[in-house]
Amino acid sequence: MVRVLRDRNAALYLGGVLVSGFGSSAMWLVAGIWVKDLTGSDGLAALCVFALWAPTLIGPALGTLADRTRRRPLLVWTNLGLAVLLLPLFAVDSPGTLWVLFAVLLVYGAAGVVHDAAESALVAAAVDSQLLGDFNGLRMTANEGMKLVAPLAGAGLYAAYGGAQVALLDALTFALAAGLYTLLRVHEPKPLPAAAESAADWRAQTAEGARYLWSHPVLRPLVLAGGTTMLFSGVNGATIYAVAEGLGHSPAYVGLLYVAQGAGSVAIGLVSGPLLRRFGERRFASYGIALTAVAVTARALPYDAVALVSAVAVGVGLPCVLVAALTAVQRETPDALLGRTAATAGTLLFAPTAVGLAIGAGLVELVPYQPLLVVLGLTRLVTVIPGCGWSGPRGGAAHVTAPRP
Repeated sequence: MVRVLRDRNAALYLGGVLVSGFGSSAMWLVAGIWVKDLTGSDGLAALCVFALWAPTLIGPALGTLADRTRRRPLLVWTNLGLAVLLLPLFAVDSPGTLWVLFAVLLVYGAAGVVHDAAESALVAAAVDSQLLGDFNGLRMTANEGMKLVAPLAGAGLYAAYGGAQVALLDALTFALAAGLYTLLRVHEPKPLPAAAESAADWRAQTAEGARYLWSHPVLRPLVLAGGTTMLFSGVNGATIYAVAEGLGHSPAYVGLLYVAQGAGSVAIGLVSGPLLRRFGERRFASYGIALTAVAVTARALPYDAVALVSAVAVGVGLPCVLVAALTAVQRETPDALLGRTAATAGTLLFAPTAVGLAIGAGLVELVPYQPLLVVLGLTRLVTVIPGCGWSGPRGGAAHVTAPRP
């Protein structure tokens, strides 16, 4: 951690992640509350999350932008654009103006995909390759730490002043992050030529990242294992209210389980770098998946202490495969393809969460949650860990001479 923070570029990046992550975490929570207050509809409130996540489905195409221009200016202008984008939310004051909020959230999510692709690519050039695992772990810690703090702050600000003031806070954090990114010192290779502007050329360039990822013997199994893990995590996440009810608690108890899981994610982020160097990406991912599988199975037991320990264990295990996969993508992908490949990996890693939530929401109505959790845990052990492609010395580390329920 000390080595990362002494690296000027890494420290500036983490500062940007902290400030923009604080605003984003506050805004994501408040958007749903805002819609619920204006309409009384749970379904419309849930659409806020859908609007934010929907652009990940076209992540590979959006990620191509990060390979067609300089990444540092793209990060700066994306953050400034997001700051301006949030200002129309001052006009949202009735159900008839909610279209403004949903339009903003949709563009917000798309800009986030471009931002993450550009950031992944630029980090690989700006940060020492031996520190990438440490950096990604600390980035996970920063993100999860903000998720523990920012929602409370956002909810308090919303209760006192309304949703527009939370949007203004988010805009200010994006502006501050843009200022931090302007201070980065990095030499960027020449981007793709701008002449190829036809739809066919765009599709061809987008497909290059997907083909590279699919054909790579290290990246493909890691990313597929990560996507499958997130699919199972979505199914597991849909059972959390049933777990609280089974323990005899109100739905508010779920908040405590979320905090416990967040604490586990903060902790693993601090030690991800050393563990990646010790075990390599494949073994690190496999150990995390195994821990998560055991924790999910144990959650079926009707004891408060087991539920809390299981939540912490899920928070520790779940990020392992994500950090391992994203670090491997940064290390193994040529710079000219990195934006597209990172965005494709992001889609394959995170889009299955939404599918898992939908499947879990149906299953939890049909099947008792305890046997469902046991089946989920055992299935994850049997199917996902072999999919990591754990073979060879140090599970892929030989390539390195050169991360909510």
